[in-house]
Amino acid sequence: MAHKKGQGSTQNGRDSNPQFRGVKLYGGEFAKSGSIIVRQCGTRWKAGYLVKLCSDHTLMALTEGTVRFRGRMVDIIPADPTTPRLAIDRV
Repeated sequence: MAHKKGQGSTQNGRDSNPQFRGVKLYGGEFAKSGSIIVRQCGTRWKAGYLVKLCSDHTLMALTEGTVRFRGRMVDIIPADPTTPRLAIDRV
């Protein structure tokens, strides 16, 4: 039996990188196409008009425009006036 500990590796020397979650663009701010609006666990915020829900529940802008929060929905009000507005003004 050895009376001194060998030079083995440690078992708990790992650490994971932070996820940097939270709201990245707030209401009234301008979002470029493809910019991240919210990084989240689960669907605390839901994707509204011109917003895409990614596989890790990140909300991403599909076009350029202004971010708008209404309840739990996140919308993009497009900067281009030719984009159809649909029903986002009936709030």
